[in-house]
Amino acid sequence: MNLSNLKPAQGSKHSKKRVGRGHGTGQGTQAGRGHKGAQSRSGYKSKRGFEGGQMPLHRRIPKRGFHNPFRVEYVVVNLDVLAERFDAGTVVTPELLRERGVINGGGLIKILARGDVSKKLTVKAHKFSGKAAEKLAAAGGAAEVIGAA
Repeated sequence: MNLSNLKPAQGSKHSKKRVGRGHGTGQGTQAGRGHKGAQSRSGYKSKRGFEGGQMPLHRRIPKRGFHNPFRVEYVVVNLDVLAERFDAGTVVTPELLRERGVINGGGLIKILARGDVSKKLTVKAHKFSGKAAEKLAAAGGAAEVIGAA
């Protein structure tokens, strides 16, 4: 065997199909485009979502609800969780909450008033419910609002 008698595998190489070159080729006359209609003409481009005149999927499916692009999502933490996870005198920050596994991921944090807190905690969060701030103050702690990270 040498380089002069190497050949590609049988059937792996074939010449390009040349459409529109006469009847004898089998691809003459309509050149594989069928009869008439938009797709047989040059410059045809289908519209996005076009289904041949059938009502397109995005119009068949009912539309429901409303998406508010300005909605602000908060990660919620309740006072009873803070009371059981942190010792008295601790300054609770979003970083500390993530570190201890109370919350995961980023996002703004809101403290809600479920449960009671008897420890003096200083909690720093993006938002507090009215009752949660009252309960923290009553326990001798503080609720500090921090800016939107």
